[in-house]
Amino acid sequence: MMRHAWGVDREELASTLSAARARLQPPDVGLPAGPRRRVPGLRREEVALLAGISVDYLIRLEQGRGPRPSAQVLAALARALRLTADERDHLFHLAGAEAPRPGRIDGFVRPSTLRLLSRISDLPAMVIDAKGDLLAWNDLALALIGDLTALPAGQRNFARLGFLGDQRQRRVVYDSPADSERAAIETVADLRVTASRYPDDPDVAALIGELRAGSRDFVRLWDDGRVEMRRASVKTFDHPIVGRLTLECDLAILPDSDQRLIVYSAEPGTSAAETLALLRVIGIQDLSGHSR
Repeated sequence: MMRHAWGVDREELASTLSAARARLQPPDVGLPAGPRRRVPGLRREEVALLAGISVDYLIRLEQGRGPRPSAQVLAALARALRLTADERDHLFHLAGAEAPRPGRIDGFVRPSTLRLLSRISDLPAMVIDAKGDLLAWNDLALALIGDLTALPAGQRNFARLGFLGDQRQRRVVYDSPADSERAAIETVADLRVTASRYPDDPDVAALIGELRAGSRDFVRLWDDGRVEMRRASVKTFDHPIVGRLTLECDLAILPDSDQRLIVYSAEPGTSAAETLALLRVIGIQDLSGHSR
């Protein structure tokens, strides 16, 4: 047994990842079936895309070598491979990591939620956790907001992107400074609600600490003490190809996991609906037709 000094069972971890990949078919994860395959299951390139990691990293894991995977990578692999909660916990155990415990934010997206997300093909849709980490998405969501899979899994957080990200790369735009301030207030107030619900979650504390250290605006709004859970809204995007479009943003709480399903839409017959239809063609082609 290839167990590392810090408790990683590399041989069993490699076997578990390979077996989970082999039992999935592209339609199971929202990908086109494509031409006939020589071997059953997903290709490594597909799993890497779904998990937001490099193909080389996945190869090394499946070969029982490489660095110890982080909790974020393990959670992303569990989602990509459609593992059950028990299977996810086993994966964490094999990697020598602590499985998520009660009182921590749940980053595990249930297979049923992922199946639902894969069925929403004509509207941008995504799943985020209670602190705003992007967990799962469809092609059209990435076409709309930008390919966040280029970021490491631990940095795909909307509060972090809003306060610490490159403002020149942001696609959400506001008509006035007052609108921008209101959006920032809502983000901070929502994060404060999360912090009160998960006082012992180290990831929440780390996120707040990073935001306080890097953004004076965040400090100002956090110290203001407002509490407000984010609800449905309207957002305007400035897309580099199709231009501006204003969409309704509906949010559904997934109560068992405290996650949120976000769907963007436009009223039929409007210019926004026409632009969104154009984005379905142009934007998804730009992402090479892959679903993540």
